[in-house]
Amino acid sequence: MENEAIQNIMTRVSVREFTGEKISETQLETLLRAAMAAPSAINKQPWAFIVVTDEAKIAALGEALPYSRCSNKPAVAIIPCGDLSKAIEGEMANFWINDVSAATENLLLAAHAMGLGAVWTGLHPDMNRAKMVQEMLGLPEHIIPLCVVPVGVPAEQPEVKDKYKPENIHYNKW
Repeated sequence: MENEAIQNIMTRVSVREFTGEKISETQLETLLRAAMAAPSAINKQPWAFIVVTDEAKIAALGEALPYSRCSNKPAVAIIPCGDLSKAIEGEMANFWINDVSAATENLLLAAHAMGLGAVWTGLHPDMNRAKMVQEMLGLPEHIIPLCVVPVGVPAEQPEVKDKYKPENIHYNKW
């Protein structure tokens, strides 16, 4: 590998099983700082992060969203959200999705770099799932949850997959 950053990107995997061990406040802050270091359209930074550390709430998320992996003992569930009050207005309003996605990827890469495991589990654009999380966590209407990211000490070591496919690359034209 060329350097640590490239190695981190190429070896990140989705971790779906956790030990239940807690993570430190410092680790949590680092994850959130990394997420907020993401680029955003015209630097609007239209994100908000719901950090769920309460075990009962994490379990309730796992029960309501069986694919969220929240029932697999993560230390925390982080819900990256779009804050529509900070989003670009008009026809470019949905750029919040790109911005919060970039923040989520930073969060995943930071977790991996710190020896933690994490997995992106989608909510948006399934508005039924998003609405369920809005209601469970008391989110105001202008806060739209994009995904749920369970984070914790990994209880598994998934195999790294080489996803590079030259057939998906086109130069100068299709």
